[in-house]
Amino acid sequence: MELLRLLDHDKQVEEEQKNQIHLKSLKEAAIHGSVQLLSQIQKENSQIFRSPEISSMPENPLHAAALLGHLEFAKKLLSISPELSKSLNSNGSSALHLAAAKGNAIMVKELISADSSMCGVLDGDGRSPLHLAAIKGRTAVLEELLRAEPAAATALTGGGESCLHLCVKYNRLPAMKVVLQFLEREDDRLVDWKDQNGNTVLHLAVAKKQIEIVKYLIDNTRIEKEARNANGLTALDLLLQTPGDLRDLEIKQCLEQDNASRTNRKGSAAINAGVSKSIKTTPSLQAKPSTKQPEIKHKHTDWLAKKRSALMIVASLTATVAFQAGLSPPGGVWQGDFAGNPNSTARADKAHKAGQSVMAYTLPDKYGQYMIFNTIAFLASLSIILLQVSGLPMRRRRWMWTQMIIMWIAISAQTLTYFVTLINMTPKHVENTVYHVAKISVIVWLLLMGVVFIGNITRGVLYVLRKYGYVEEKPQREVRVYEEEEEDDVL
Repeated sequence: MELLRLLDHDKQVEEEQKNQIHLKSLKEAAIHGSVQLLSQIQKENSQIFRSPEISSMPENPLHAAALLGHLEFAKKLLSISPELSKSLNSNGSSALHLAAAKGNAIMVKELISADSSMCGVLDGDGRSPLHLAAIKGRTAVLEELLRAEPAAATALTGGGESCLHLCVKYNRLPAMKVVLQFLEREDDRLVDWKDQNGNTVLHLAVAKKQIEIVKYLIDNTRIEKEARNANGLTALDLLLQTPGDLRDLEIKQCLEQDNASRTNRKGSAAINAGVSKSIKTTPSLQAKPSTKQPEIKHKHTDWLAKKRSALMIVASLTATVAFQAGLSPPGGVWQGDFAGNPNSTARADKAHKAGQSVMAYTLPDKYGQYMIFNTIAFLASLSIILLQVSGLPMRRRRWMWTQMIIMWIAISAQTLTYFVTLINMTPKHVENTVYHVAKISVIVWLLLMGVVFIGNITRGVLYVLRKYGYVEEKPQREVRVYEEEEEDDVL
């Protein structure tokens, strides 16, 4: 009996050693995608694919094949052991999770055919393969997953987010379009789903200032624009509470547009074409005033608002740079007081106090140029900011042009400040090279400024000539005509 027990023990040890060798070979085959080695292992030890060791591995061979994209190896392995598709790695991810994150649609399709129920399984981070595909923007993978398992679209993450929330969170508009097109055929209630903070996808898109996503949601879905989050805020309320920038106006217009215009948007082109045709063929209608003037006025207001916002931002940045340049001149400032050396003729040995500019003593003429140009840039920028916040009526285009000319002066002065600094901070041994580069740059800049100046002068002259009837208005520029008429009304 003892002999038989020893023989059984030796046999078990031999089997374990054999299994360990085959498991190691199986890992190498998965890494290299060797179908031939996989077939050889199957012939030598077919039972190893059903052993608990292979499913308890941190990364089983199917995970490696899915991650590395070895399709033929994965097909062969699934035909031998389909149960491996259910196996999870140390992070709780299946092979389908890994293939979806990598964006391998063919591999995903093969894994789904083995077991489509894995589409809704959550990994250790609470995400399904569909969620990972949405985060990475894998549109082809999303189509395969939604086609195989429609219910996976309604699965939520561990944080209560839908796949649409993830598309917006990671700015994946193409992926969101795929999901929404599928939901349109199935059930579009998911578009109004709220996460744990009560935010819909529209709340998130507005908070992140994602204009394209906001437009797509409003134009192509029946999302509830008045839905409130956990703080009782609508998407528009959320927009008004976030720091403002140039995108706010466009987003606000999208959120405030009528539902009727949204539903009829697709047919508006045909209606407008019909109206235009009837106006051309009916003489009595041609003499009537256009009903489009309110829309043109709105465009005029938008133009002015965008220009004001852009001018305010550029003026603020220019003023900040000029202020900093005034406090930190080239060469810095003296770090201590000095009574002066009466026997020395060097300017640096003259009496000075801590905090005074070094350049003012070593290069007084250049320092004067530097401070003059920098002061012009600083005061010009502050003038624009003062005009913007003064509350004066600045809704006419001529006032906007005046501010643009002031900004042109500020930018030109800032450029000259830079060149003065560059030339006087350059050592002697590279002075010629830098001087020539600076000279060419100044010439190019002056040419550019000349083009801008001539363009604005031309526009001003044409405006005066059109206003007094010396030049006929172009009929296709209805917006510009109405803007000039509005200026006269304001006057």
